[in-house]
Amino acid sequence: MKRAIWKDVVLAESDATVVVEGNHYFPRESLHAEHFRDSATRTTCGWKGEASYLDVVVGEDVNRDAAWYYADPKPAAQEIAGRVAFWRGVRVE
Repeated sequence: MKRAIWKDVVLAESDATVVVEGNHYFPRESLHAEHFRDSATRTTCGWKGEASYLDVVVGEDVNRDAAWYYADPKPAAQEIAGRVAFWRGVRVE
């Protein structure tokens, strides 16, 4: 079972992550929704498509754009459709 943790709080947990480029992508339904809010940030990856970001919120602390997902990934990245990955200090254990 993989867990995404920030500030000693479990943000997501799943035994069905998909690893792409060293990042564990968690099924969207495995996230503890109360710790996430939408961000306006978007970036583009040449082979995955447009990434959207989520802020991670634990109590009063906010880790801006610490999670990302591809709402409509390109064909080469279909395995990460409906999945979320983490960075910016979020540990995956």
